[in-house]
Amino acid sequence: MFNKKEKPYTDLLGKTNRIVEGTVIKGDIISKADFRLDGELIGNFQSTGKLVIGPTGSVTGDISCKNVDIEGKFTGTINVAELLNIKAKASIQGDVTVGKLAIEPGADFSASCSMKENIKLLTDGTETE
Repeated sequence: MFNKKEKPYTDLLGKTNRIVEGTVIKGDIISKADFRLDGELIGNFQSTGKLVIGPTGSVTGDISCKNVDIEGKFTGTINVAELLNIKAKASIQGDVTVGKLAIEPGADFSASCSMKENIKLLTDGTETE
């Protein structure tokens, strides 16, 4: 009678989870939608969307995400499928694996970094670099 259908991922587009300044989370976060963190996360973060770490935000742990913008602090291992955008006031320490990397002048980037190979699928299913 009241069977709720699970919303498809496309319904989550444009909606953002938000953790405000002054909030501390100890544990892991898994999200399909975009996420903005202005508080502190001590744990791991995993998402198929975009993560924004604001100027007052910090993460200590591992991140696995499609896209990430960092303006605050990050310590740990980060794996970004597409673009990692590091703002001028950001501080990054640890290991970084990215598809693409953008670093503004003034950022503290004290990390080992490796970039994934850029492989595109052609319409016939073959791969090209």
